[in-house]
Amino acid sequence: MELAHSLLLNEEAYNQLGEVQKAEFIFDWLRYLEKLLLATSRSDVREKQKTLVEQLLSLLNSSPGPPTRKLLAKNLAILYSIGDTFSVYETIDKCNDLIRSKDDSPSYLPTKLAAVVCLGSLYKKLGRILGNTFTDTVGNILKAMKSAESQGRYEIMLSLQNILSGLGAAATPCHRDVYKAARSCLTDRSMAVRCAAAKCLLELQNEAIFMWSTDLDSVATLCFKSFEGSNYDVRISVSKLLGTVLAKAIISKHPGAAASRQSVRRVSLEEVLELLGTGFLRGSSGFLRASGDMLKGTSSVSRDVRVGVTQAYVVFVSTLGGAWLEKNFAAFLSHTLSLVSQSHPKATQTQIDAVCSRRCVSFILRATVGGLLGEKAQIAAAKDICQAIWKLKKVMDAVMSDGNLETRLGSADVAASQHMLVCALQELGNLIHSLGTTAAPLLQDSSAGVLDNIISVTLHPSISVRLAAAWCLHCIAVALPSYLTPLLDRCLERLTVLKSSPEAVTGFSFAVAALLGAVKHCPLGIPHGKGKIIMTLAEDLLCSAAQNSRLSNQRTQAGWLLIAALMTLGPAFVSHHLARVLLLWKCVFPVSPKDLETEKSRGDSFTWQVTLEGRAGALCAIKSFVSHCGDLLTEEVIQHLLPPLPCAVDLLTLLSSILKTYGSPLKTSSVVYRQRLYELLILLPPETYEGYLCAVLRELAADLTAPDIQVAASAFLLPRLCHQDDLLILSPLLQDTDHRFIEEQLLLGNGIACGSLEYDPYSVYKKDVEGDSVPKPLPPTLSVISSAVKLFGVVCAHVGEAQRLLILEQLLDSIKHTKGARQQVVQLHVVSSVSSFLKYVAGSKGHLGPEEMRRPVLALVMGALESPSPLLRCAAAEAWARLAQVVDDGAFTAALAQVSFDKLKSARDAVTRTGHSLALGSLHRYLGGISSSQHLNSCVGILYTLSQDSTSPDVQTWALHSLSLIIDSAGPLYYTHAEPTLSLIIMLLLNVPPTHAEVHQSLGRCLNALITTLGPELQGNSTSVSTLRTSCLLGCAVMQDNPDCLVQAQAISCLQQLHMFAPRHVNLSSLVSCLCVNLCSPYLLLRRAVLACLRQLVQREAAEVSEHAVMLAKDSREELTPDANIREVGLEGALLTLLDKETDGRLCHDIKETLNHMLTSMAVDKLSFWLKLCKDVLAASADFTTVTCVDTMQEEEGDKVDDASVLTIRNDGRPHPSTNPRWATRVFAAECVCRIINQCENAHSAHFDIALAQEMKKRDSRNDFLVLHLADLIRMAFMAATDHSDQLRLSGLETLLVVIRRFATIPEPEFPGHVILEQYQANVGAALRPAFTSETPPDVTAKACQVCSAWISSGVVSDLNDLRRVHQLLVASLTKIQVGKEALSHLYNESASTMEILAVLKAWAEVYIIAVERHKNHKQPLKTTCSEESVGNRSISSDGLLDLVHADLGTLSRLWLAALQDFALLTLPSEFASQLPVEGGAFYTAETSENAKSHYYNSWAFILHATALWLTSTGFVAADPDEGASNLSRPVTPTSMCQGSSSGAPVKSPEDVYTERFHLILGISVEFLCSLRSDATMESITACLHALQALLDVPWPRSKIGSDQDLGIELLNVLHRVILTRESPSIQLASLEVVRQIICAAQEHVKEKRRSAEVDDGAAEKETLPEFGEGKDTGGLVPGKSLVFATLELCVCILVRQLPELNPKLTGSPGVKATKPQMLSEDGSRLVSAALVTLSELPAVCSPEGSISILPTILYLTIGVLRETAVKLPGGQLSSTVAASLQALKGILSSPMARAEKSHTAWTDLLRSALTTVLDCWDPVAGTHQELDEVSLLTAITVFTLSTSPEVTTIPCLQKRCIEKFKATLEIKDPMVQIKTYQLLLSIFQYPNPAVSYPYIYSLVSSIVEKLQEIDKRKPEDTTELQIFQEGIKVLEALVAIAEEQHRSQLVACLLPILISFLLDENALGSATSIMRNLHDFALQNLMQIGPQYSSVFKSVMASSPALKARLEAAIKGNQESVKLKIPTSKHTKNSGKNSSIQLKTNFL
Repeated sequence: MELAHSLLLNEEAYNQLGEVQKAEFIFDWLRYLEKLLLATSRSDVREKQKTLVEQLLSLLNSSPGPPTRKLLAKNLAILYSIGDTFSVYETIDKCNDLIRSKDDSPSYLPTKLAAVVCLGSLYKKLGRILGNTFTDTVGNILKAMKSAESQGRYEIMLSLQNILSGLGAAATPCHRDVYKAARSCLTDRSMAVRCAAAKCLLELQNEAIFMWSTDLDSVATLCFKSFEGSNYDVRISVSKLLGTVLAKAIISKHPGAAASRQSVRRVSLEEVLELLGTGFLRGSSGFLRASGDMLKGTSSVSRDVRVGVTQAYVVFVSTLGGAWLEKNFAAFLSHTLSLVSQSHPKATQTQIDAVCSRRCVSFILRATVGGLLGEKAQIAAAKDICQAIWKLKKVMDAVMSDGNLETRLGSADVAASQHMLVCALQELGNLIHSLGTTAAPLLQDSSAGVLDNIISVTLHPSISVRLAAAWCLHCIAVALPSYLTPLLDRCLERLTVLKSSPEAVTGFSFAVAALLGAVKHCPLGIPHGKGKIIMTLAEDLLCSAAQNSRLSNQRTQAGWLLIAALMTLGPAFVSHHLARVLLLWKCVFPVSPKDLETEKSRGDSFTWQVTLEGRAGALCAIKSFVSHCGDLLTEEVIQHLLPPLPCAVDLLTLLSSILKTYGSPLKTSSVVYRQRLYELLILLPPETYEGYLCAVLRELAADLTAPDIQVAASAFLLPRLCHQDDLLILSPLLQDTDHRFIEEQLLLGNGIACGSLEYDPYSVYKKDVEGDSVPKPLPPTLSVISSAVKLFGVVCAHVGEAQRLLILEQLLDSIKHTKGARQQVVQLHVVSSVSSFLKYVAGSKGHLGPEEMRRPVLALVMGALESPSPLLRCAAAEAWARLAQVVDDGAFTAALAQVSFDKLKSARDAVTRTGHSLALGSLHRYLGGISSSQHLNSCVGILYTLSQDSTSPDVQTWALHSLSLIIDSAGPLYYTHAEPTLSLIIMLLLNVPPTHAEVHQSLGRCLNALITTLGPELQGNSTSVSTLRTSCLLGCAVMQDNPDCLVQAQAISCLQQLHMFAPRHVNLSSLVSCLCVNLCSPYLLLRRAVLACLRQLVQREAAEVSEHAVMLAKDSREELTPDANIREVGLEGALLTLLDKETDGRLCHDIKETLNHMLTSMAVDKLSFWLKLCKDVLAASADFTTVTCVDTMQEEEGDKVDDASVLTIRNDGRPHPSTNPRWATRVFAAECVCRIINQCENAHSAHFDIALAQEMKKRDSRNDFLVLHLADLIRMAFMAATDHSDQLRLSGLETLLVVIRRFATIPEPEFPGHVILEQYQANVGAALRPAFTSETPPDVTAKACQVCSAWISSGVVSDLNDLRRVHQLLVASLTKIQVGKEALSHLYNESASTMEILAVLKAWAEVYIIAVERHKNHKQPLKTTCSEESVGNRSISSDGLLDLVHADLGTLSRLWLAALQDFALLTLPSEFASQLPVEGGAFYTAETSENAKSHYYNSWAFILHATALWLTSTGFVAADPDEGASNLSRPVTPTSMCQGSSSGAPVKSPEDVYTERFHLILGISVEFLCSLRSDATMESITACLHALQALLDVPWPRSKIGSDQDLGIELLNVLHRVILTRESPSIQLASLEVVRQIICAAQEHVKEKRRSAEVDDGAAEKETLPEFGEGKDTGGLVPGKSLVFATLELCVCILVRQLPELNPKLTGSPGVKATKPQMLSEDGSRLVSAALVTLSELPAVCSPEGSISILPTILYLTIGVLRETAVKLPGGQLSSTVAASLQALKGILSSPMARAEKSHTAWTDLLRSALTTVLDCWDPVAGTHQELDEVSLLTAITVFTLSTSPEVTTIPCLQKRCIEKFKATLEIKDPMVQIKTYQLLLSIFQYPNPAVSYPYIYSLVSSIVEKLQEIDKRKPEDTTELQIFQEGIKVLEALVAIAEEQHRSQLVACLLPILISFLLDENALGSATSIMRNLHDFALQNLMQIGPQYSSVFKSVMASSPALKARLEAAIKGNQESVKLKIPTSKHTKNSGKNSSIQLKTNFL
């Protein structure tokens, strides 16, 4: 293929190829040429132009295929437009000659067609340059058309379209001729030709004025004719033509156009609508014919015409645009509704017609009002619709007030208005549904009176109107949940009052049922009590049904309808009424078969009608119960459900005889009864009705073959039984389209009604499958069949084998015995049920039974495989494969395949060939590659042949589809066939005419399957792979150029697959351009493909995709669809716009996903762009041009702006004034803002640091940081939070919350001490205020509470007065909730008020926690520093915040405790349910406890923490003054733990109250921590641990824990689990803190016991004192019973996790291992330190014996940490873990147990061993000597020396080793080590016990003195050396002080010379370095001190050495001169020395 890439055709290479390759080669060359020509310079092109033209023209004669000729024409046109145009006339002549040629052979056809295409292309590109030749050309083409076949006509039409578009107005002379030709083509046999003609006429109307003026009527009639017998594509194209022409006729009234051409007839809107109306009502026939038909009374309008006209209405309005519709809505509405009024009896002649016409009208309204208008305009439209409803109702009332009953009901007016009302009500419902809570103003507007209107229509005599009104109420309730309860109350009240009116009983029961169906869409629910009211009312209706025969039927139906609807509320509502329902269910059926017989003999027609109605209703109610309350279906309930079933089945068998007796009045009710029973049985497990399976089966068989069903409604039965993929290809009508709602009626065929609500009133409460449109149940006669088919599958699988065989035989016979159309119907039903049976058996892995069972099944399926109905063949093929799957026998499968092979070889007719080819595919699909490869070869061979059968496109389509299934299922086995298959696909793609779109779609499926099968292989580089890859890409390119949208969709999904497997080889820019062009395609499936592909692309390369899209938008002029404005807003903006318009759920999901991926990968880099996108969308919330951010008076302002903006956009020249984004899009934008903030968090830190951001922005203006957009973020959050839409308010508050949390701490650089958020406090306040008004729903208020607490506790606002605004909101809500659960809003379920109360309490808890924390933090630092004024400022507010809370703390603490108590009750396991209070808790009612749980789970943790803090602050001592008897609960709710006041029990003592509170908090914490759910948040765990910490901060709870050892152990075990299961360091640290507090509590307890024992037994002998503490006398610790053991476990767990080397198992021996010491992370160090602190506290909890048993462990761990973490740090510092372990060591060594007589000796031994271990750490093991830090080890030795009793360290061997270590360390050169060594020695020398200190002094003093004497020779060079000398001197001075009198003189004699040697005389002093000078000062000062102290020694030394004396005198003299300067410095120096030693002491010694 590489050879094809040249400017001229490489003829050498071309001639060597075979036929198929030639075609590929040419196509590839032409594709390349097109790109090349555009990139080549003009001169180069001209050079080779002549040859190129010759080559291209010669290709014309080589019969090019459709894609090739299109490209060829394009290249010619490009060539001439770039090069010279001299020879273009020759080319045109040549083409014309080819067209004129008389050769009619099929082989010459492609050449002719290619010539036609070339002409079109040339004229389109060159246009007026060719001006004078076009008349001949057009004439020639039109002449050729007369004899052309369909392909020719198709190409000619398209070519004419191109010619017209190229020439524009210049083509006027030919307009009439073209118009004539196109007219005839518009009603052509071939659908493709019709489409092409429509396109041609669409082009023509741009210039041909007559089309939308004089000939308007004939154009319209022509289009109506064209709709007859049309397919979907034709309807799309022709409706586009018709709509555009009519819109043009109206727009052209503008004076500009009229003035220039006086002759133009003006057309009014009325006339245009009248024209469309004619088409809708009369179809394509002329007026006269229609009137003739009217006389005969036949319906002449075929459905396809009506559907086509419906689409034209939509196109017409869309072309005129939203602004036009807004102006003319009233006229348009009245016209549209009049289409179904009685003045046009045609549209509503029969019910079937009426239903279909209503659907069309609904569609027109939905597509225009729903799609084109913005929210404000929609509200106005809704008012207009209300007006219309009101008018119709007035007419109605006038009729109804007529006294004569007969005229009333028979009146034409009732019928006249009913359909109009239904359409108006449905549209009103849909409108309000889509507006959501933004529709609130509409319902509040009393002038519109929406609700009154709807409720008054509920009494309309027509049942369809009553149902539509009910559904409309349902939509209102879903959109505005706050209206749900009031509406329900209102309807229930009317129902009770008007119980005697039949209309009212049915109307209002429908309304109540519809409203109950809305509850599941409203998370806030309805009050629980409503269930009881409804149940009572239903019972009442059922019981009173018999009283009045006029109302019996209605009341029975209403009663059961209410019960059935009540079931949808779920178990919580139903459980209380279940017994009553089951009783009613039992009573509705007779008890025994005998009673049923007597019934049969006694009844009359009317009683049977009522009885059947009642029983059908009961069945429906039980079905509703089974499907909605699965949790209540216990064994017991099922036993109650079953008894009436046998009787129900018996009645089923009697129905036919009852029908014979009473005739047709019972027909409908008997069908309904059957259907209800079948539906219920489908839901119940077959075991429950085992005894009467056979009876049911017989009835099913009878139903399926009943003689009275005339219509074969395959479209609703079979799709469920066919495979999804097959349907898409084989039945185009089943494809999802935007017009599905109306197209459905064509699918069902003419005699069948489409679904409508009145066919099954019970569906009014069901959840509709397709989103917001009305439920569409089919008529009972159809739905009973569909239920029967489904049930047949289940029952047939469960009956005995003999019975099964019998039934199958019977079904087979019933087909044989019928004829003609009846036979088709029976066959359809039978095959459906057998398929259903096989599907069920296959699904449940069952078996078919003995061999003879196969025969009837096979015969049935085989017959259907050759049925003329494609759907039936499809289902049969599926059943064929399922049969093989169920039998599961290789031989049988092979036999089945063989049958198909034989049939395919012999049969010539298309039907057999299609059926059997699909059967082969299905076999493969269900059984893999049918095991053997020769099967695969023969299958593929046969299908190859069939797919090339060009005489029948159907056969090709099915064969190729089947091939794609085989490729899919064969997988790798198919590799050998890949190449031939691919070349077959390419050959067909290049040759099948474009008019056979279905063949191309199947080819696309094949290509897709092939690419999937080849998979990652496609990345390879071998020649074979690259050939395959090139062919795949070539195939995709051909499909992309195909005019059919579904083929383009296939192309896109193929490219998507290729991009997944071989991304480098897919040209991204051309793929993206293809996607952008089709982004707004009118075809839903194409849009879905585009988005699925985009979603995949942006996951890998979002930035590239985005760039390509913008590049493309800038380059291309005409290609991009006008809707997607990519040029200005980028692909992202276009997607957001699309999201706003799109209604398809799957598409919207894909758009959101795509945008999320793009945001994730690009938001940080294109921050401003994304924020602007979101801001533009959100700005619709309040058109903010003139309104300041805080001003809440946006409404009036907004209106003005909106009108202005509409006008400006119109003048902008944009195609449509874009409507403001809907609320759902705005919610998505708000979510995006939160995502953007989260993305920035993981990016550069400057996003949250304004100083840094500004600096970086200065450096490079392209930098962009989030913090610079803070104002925008706040504004967006504000706009969203104050919108009309509740969902948007929630998102806005969430955004605000995120902003506060992320930005609260960022300081404002210009005003130190302030933060940047402070300037926005007014906005935050204004955004929060509306959420606290009384009409706000609880979920919004709850969210706002969360924001309030975040704002108050963020510390942004330091001024209390400013804080008060927000604080006031919380105070107000606190007052509101204090009234308790009784007084809160009755609009929603009780759990909603629980949510609100808890949200308020949680918010207060968070504020209180922060206030207490700040208060604590400020108490500490204020002692030491108050230098920064900011700390000063904030400190005021910290107390201030606490003061703010203090005012309400009394109330709050009560409420908090009540809430915790509720939570404690709710978390009890289910077995304690009986002990719970009957009326619920303080804030929840017993019935709603399940729903309330989740709210408690959300808030309990913070409330717990706050309560613990409050209890701590009162210290468990002072009882609250206002807490009298009811300590815990609030006065209103006596349900708390101490029901003192209410029950008159004695008042509890404070001690009891405290104990209860303590156990409440402890219990909740332990319950939560010991079984952490996987969804437990970190915040909850942390809050819980903090609560425990707070609790144990005060003595009283500590004493409780200390005295109750089991409690302590349990807590420790729970904390151990938390530490094991949660990795977070903060949680582990908090847990350790609680552990430490527990140990402290235990210590206090032990101390207290010892003290009291000593006091008691003071006189007694010491020995008899009992031992306190763990380990008593034996020292044994029992795991599980020992606090110490539990603590050890926990600490070991922490230590080993951080330092695995401590685990002897891991290191292999408990000895010292040479591992390198390591630094732990900061968190790790903290954890280890905390664990060590706890360990060191343990001995104090034990008895002496107990302490002996734990000491080794503790010492091992402490020394282990020291050893593992003693890393050398610069400056001789100790790492934090080493410091902690030394501190712990000191604690352990100085423990009183070491001295206690019972444990003294054991401790001494153990401590000696420990010291040995420390000393051993030193000794080099394999060269690790230099690794450990000597200072750490020396300090440890010092700690041992100083903290233990002398006998531990004074045994010679140890003492010697210690002294050695000191000696060795003194020799180390590192100055820091020396300084530390001196400091440590100083502390040892000063130890009071001479046994310890003297040996050190003897051994080490001499070397110290020597070191100091060296100073004279080696002057100190820096401060560290200076410090060494200073420390050394200090040691000597200390020795002097310690020494006994007789030795002191010698020591002073040593010291003085050293000191004097440091002095300088006055000359030297001047020139000395600062170090030497400091040394001099230091020495002088010390001398001054020593002199007076030891004067005698001093004098004698001076006397003996005159040199010294002289030096000293000189120094003193020099010093006095500069005394003023020197003294301060010397002081300073001395201080620093002192400081360091002091520090060290405080650390460990």
